[in-house]
Formats: sequence, C-alpha cells, structure tokens
Amino acid sequence: MEQGSVGKGHKKARKKTVTTGSKVVCVEDRFPPDILAFYNALPIKDRHYTIRGIGIGVALNGEAGEVVVYLEGINNPLSTTPPHPERGFAQHRFREIEPAPAEEAEIEELEEALV
Repeated sequence: MEQGSVGKGHKKARKKTVTTGSKVVCVEDRFPPDILAFYNALPIKDRHYTIRGIGIGVALNGEAGEVVVYLEGINNPLSTTPPHPERGFAQHRFREIEPAPAEEAEIEELEEALV
C-alpha cells in the first residue's frame, strides 16, 4: 500500500474537519489578555460546544485571518473591518467529538463503498 493511502479498517487515518452542526470540545483556551475588548465571551477548555457556522476571521490587526468557527450559545460582536463578520474562534482550538448528522451519513456511505 502506498504511503498516505487508506485501506479498509483505517478509520483513524481519516482527517476530521469540523462542519456546521459538529459537536466539538475546546482544547486550547489561552487567549491574549487584550482579547476581551473584542469578545463578549470566550470558550473554556474541556467544555463541549456545537458549531453553528464557519468562516474566515479577521485578525486583531484588521487583516483576513484564519478559518474560524462560530459556536452555539456564544454570540460575539461584529468586526469593524468590512464585510464585518462576527468574531469567531480559530478552528485549531477545537477537536471534533461527534460529526454533524449529514456528514456522518456521508462518511458511512463512503466507507460502505470501500468494502
């Protein structure tokens, strides 16, 4: 088998990406002290959340940032930088614990097709 290929029974080799509806756990909650000026609330390590959306964030310097997630139950102010997205949290701060229902069905179909 070639390096990087996935055969039967190698579910752990599949890279998981979060999607809207995914259940996640916060794995990194260390934020710079000045960040609270831009947020109403911050996620807490080891707490579970549901992803309500995904987008491209705005860095503190106003430039386009990295992929961010928006969490159910945490609504933050809009950025002052056009197009004024809500301030989200970097995707790398979270680990998926349960895929979104639609994604789970797609994964099962693909796995069955491989058998």
